[in-house]
Order: sequence, then structure tokens, then C-alpha cells
Amino acid sequence: MEFTEKRQRWKKINALTPQKMELAHFLLNKIREGEDVMTLIRRHPLEGGGYLNKAALVAAYKQKVEAGQIEPDPALLEKIRMKPMRTLSGVTTVTVLTKPYPCPGKCIFCPTDARMPKSYLPDEPGAMRALEHEFDPFTQVESRIRALKNLGHPTDKIELLILGGTWSSYKRDYQEWFVARCFDAMNCSYHGDHRDHGEEQNEISVDSVSSVANLPAIHTLNETARHRNVGLVIETRPDEINPDEIKWLRHLGVTKVQLGAQSFDDHILEVNKRGHDVESTRRAVALLRAAGFKIVLHWMPNLLGATPESDRADFSRLWNDHCPDEIKIYPNQLLANAELYEYWQRGEFKPYTTQELVELIADIKPSIPRYCRVNRVIRDIPGNNVVEGNRRTSLRQDVHDEMKKRGTKCQCVRCREVKGRAVEISSLALSDLVYPAGEAEEHFISFNTAQDALAGFIRLSLPSQKSPETGLADLNGAALIREVHVYGQSLGVGVEKTGAAQHVGLGTRLLEEAERIAKENRFKKLAVIAAVGARQYYLDRGFERGQYYLVKEIA
Repeated sequence: MEFTEKRQRWKKINALTPQKMELAHFLLNKIREGEDVMTLIRRHPLEGGGYLNKAALVAAYKQKVEAGQIEPDPALLEKIRMKPMRTLSGVTTVTVLTKPYPCPGKCIFCPTDARMPKSYLPDEPGAMRALEHEFDPFTQVESRIRALKNLGHPTDKIELLILGGTWSSYKRDYQEWFVARCFDAMNCSYHGDHRDHGEEQNEISVDSVSSVANLPAIHTLNETARHRNVGLVIETRPDEINPDEIKWLRHLGVTKVQLGAQSFDDHILEVNKRGHDVESTRRAVALLRAAGFKIVLHWMPNLLGATPESDRADFSRLWNDHCPDEIKIYPNQLLANAELYEYWQRGEFKPYTTQELVELIADIKPSIPRYCRVNRVIRDIPGNNVVEGNRRTSLRQDVHDEMKKRGTKCQCVRCREVKGRAVEISSLALSDLVYPAGEAEEHFISFNTAQDALAGFIRLSLPSQKSPETGLADLNGAALIREVHVYGQSLGVGVEKTGAAQHVGLGTRLLEEAERIAKENRFKKLAVIAAVGARQYYLDRGFERGQYYLVKEIA
């Protein structure tokens, strides 16, 4: 069955009929009385088979609130929310894909499908949604926000993740149009059948500025929109990063860059036809750091020419000067529409087994520094596309199970986040982890609980005289705040939740500590790479608008 047919069938199965809504209201009343959500759902199957999903419960909850039958109840909503892990890191991620377009890379492991941008397959979840919307940025963002709201997730703080091959290879007028339309969707007043209250004027303004030439005006609207952009992420190649590209990315509002490093062995890069060397990655990371960007590196074990032993050694090179803020581990997967398939047919390549991958990642994960976050340990490619080797997309859980058996643990950011746990503010301890990277002195300043869970952090970068020149006047003589992140369920702007780390002033206290350290190191000003929707937060704390950054004199 074609993936489009599968998606239509899924929509039909999950349609909210009157019968389903009647059952949803019944179950919701029982849940309010204290009964367990999943036990109730399993105890009341649907006529004809199957079970009610949580989206129906969220819809019933919203109906009752709007009808005045119940008061808004965040605790109840949290119980019935679909996939609560999506927003427990403090923001709601919306992923969109750019249109199919030629990629400058010739990597032998990369799949090719004429319907998709390079390296993506049409039946991957995010890619499937993009194809359904014909890669239109506005409808991708609008529909995803609506879907997340219907599943009970807050959508006030949006991290926009733009995927699709090499962003820098697209024409700049397309890039600017794409970003503008994404922001138009976040600025729009309508998501679903109901108007967001108090935004009538904002809706009119969106129509008046929705052109590429007015991207700054569209950004300004988002500073007070109901769906504010608190992070804008693109992915590109290391050899595309230079001072001109840096300036362009800031014009677009980009705050985080994903780079496909893949390996830190020049021979491995060469035989896999990656098209750049390790030095290109080092230079790109150093320049991005000097410009205040958050840095995500992709690393691929099991490339042609690699072995589990060589991959263990290669992974250790990540922390020699590169020191990314986040990583994605993407084990190479053998796909029929990639050039690597021909090597496999000739017996020149053999994929690792699932067990080999689990053991490899379980070996290296405990070595990841406390300042780095592991976003992924496997790519979400449906198993039917994999010719040979690992087909499990639950590899992260397999790795954690293996580490538990060994008695080892990972100390990366993701593994230590407080997520939905309540925070005792009096128990928090302030920590400053200092490390060198890219000719700068990095400070990972964090608040940790007594159990070593991470409640919030700030990334402060102190450039040296050897740091790369960015050509950006805002950064002259400045210490750089590259990220401020406080954890807990992503909540509506101005909404408080008992014990949630996001709403106890930790961000302000982290900023004060960063300012103190910058002064101590004789810096005269602070510059922060603020996302468009986060500008007001920093303006309220003494920062002023520069050309591409917010700055604060601290002399």
C-alpha cells in the first residue's frame, strides 16, 4: 500500500465520530474521579474493535472547558496528553521539509528519491507530512501546530526545525520565502475551528506584510504572537559555512545549525565521497561558535571502511576541539536507492547487526560530556526500506537497557533533564563546567537537583584573540550567550505550574551568573543570539537591539 493511502486510512480510523466523542466524555469523567487513563481505555473497546485514542479525550476536555462544564485543569490535561515527552524539554518542536532540490554532496550512503529532498524517504513520518502538503511551508507549520494542539500540547513556544538536504545549497530567495511563510503560519490567528482570543489585529497585520521583502516585519509580529518562535534550526554541510553565510543565517533568524560531520577520519570521509575533510568541520564549528550559534553535529557509525573498533576511536574525537552542544547519532543504514548498495552487492560492505550497534553505543554513551545533549541514536527510517542490518527504531531504549545491565549510565543533557518532575528550588545547586572549544572558553552553567537532574542551564562563550573573525559588529568585544534553557513542561506564556522549573526565575538567575563571569573575565558587553519570539524576554532584562543580536553593556 502506498504511504499516501496508509495516511488516509489512518485519518479515517482516527476520525472523531459522535459515538467516539460520547465515549470520550464518559471516560473523561471517570479520569477526573481518579481512575487510570490507560486502564479505562482498555476496559472500554470501541464497537468493531480497537480503542479510543488520547486525542479524543483531549477533544472532549476542550469541549467541556469551552462549554463551561469544567474549569481548565492542567493536571488533567497532562494525564490525557498524547506523547507528553514531545514537550517535556520545555519547547514544542515543529519540523518542516524543504522541496526536492539538488544537493552538492555525492555521499554513497545517502538515499535518492525524486519526490524528496536529498537523504529523505517519503515514508519517514515528517517527510510524509511534507509530501502531503506539497512542501508548502505555511501549511506544514499550520497543520502541525493544529495537530499538536489537538493532542493537548502547548504551542506557545515553537522550535522550528527546517530539514531537507543542504539548506545552504537552496537559492536565497527561496530560503527567505520559506522562512517568511513559516513565520506567517506561527503569526496566524486561526488554528483549527476557533479564533485565538485577542489576536484580531495581529491577523490583519500578517496579511499586510506576508512578502519576502518584509521578513523583518514578520519577525517583529512574532515577538508578541501566540505561537512564538524560540528557536530556528537548519541543517547544512561544514564546507558551506563562512562569514557571509553566518550573516545570512542571522538575517533569517537562525539560532541553531546542524552540521553533517559524519566522521572525524579523513580516509573514511574520502571513501564515502563526503566531499569535505575533518578540518572543514573544525573550522565551521569554530566559526559558528564565535557567532553564538548552538551547534549540532551528526555522527555516523558503520560507514564504508569503518569497524566497531574504529568507530569507538572516532567518537572520542568529537570532544577534541569540536565539542558540540548536541549530537545526533545516525548509524549508517543500507538502502536500495543509495550508491552504497552496489558496494554491498560486491561484498565490499557489511552492515552492523542490531546487537553490534547496541554494544557500540552502550560503550560510547557514558563518555559523552555533561554539556552535550544526545538528540537521537537512530534515524526514524521504516524497516521495510532497510536491505540488511538494523531495522529497529527503538535503539535508544535497547541501549539504555544494555547500560542498565552493565551498571553504567549516560550523563548527557537529555538523560539528566528534570522533564515533568517537580523541582524543589531550595535543593538546586549551581554548577559551572568550563572547557575549551574552538579557541573559546566555554561555560556550561547549570542548576542541578540533589539527584543530579538538570533543571536549567546557560551556555556562555568567552572568545579569545584566536577566535575566528565573524565580521559582525554586534559581537566586537562581547561575551556570548549561546543558549538559555530551563526545563519543565512547555507552558503558555504567563502560565504558572507548581514546581515547574520554567517558572521560578531560574533563567534570570542564570543570566546574572553569566554576566558576573563575563565581568570577571574583563568583557565589556554581553551578546545573546536570541530567537525572534524570545527577544522580549531579554529586552525585559536590560538587553538592547543590535543589528543581528541583542546586546547589553556590562562595564
